Amino acid sequence: MTVRADVAELLRAGCSDREVARRLHVCERTAGAARAALGLPLHKSGVKTADSPQDLFRQRTTPIRGGHLRWDGYRTNDGTPFFRWQKRGFTAGRVAFVMRHNRPPVGRVQSGCEYPGCVAPDHVEDQPMRDQLKTQMTAIFGGAL
Repeated sequence: MTVRADVAELLRAGCSDREVARRLHVCERTAGAARAALGLPLHKSGVKTADSPQDLFRQRTTPIRGGHLRWDGYRTNDGTPFFRWQKRGFTAGRVAFVMRHNRPPVGRVQSGCEYPGCVAPDHVEDQPMRDQLKTQMTAIFGGAL
């Protein structure tokens, strides 16, 4: 069987037979036959598993102008960005904090920037960081805030 170059390229890139058929306007059976002729394994459906919580975090965020990250994944009932990896639960803020500071956070993790719900590792703070900032602001401005 002669396989079209564009079909072969998409199959080798990891596309499913259905995706190849949709993109190139060929029959799924044609894409399947091309896959067999090229000796490629059947396409595994579903989302590819992440190697770590940090990888899953990156998959579920979108960069926003200003260095912010928008969470695109699941949120708990109170709006907290949350995900599961290998049957363990993680909040996006805590994972972002560990990614930036290489230590577990103390207390609640919150965004320290103006973008609501930002989960950028450079923008999240734990309780000691917020306490230190409050102490510094009080020393500079007194009780004027």
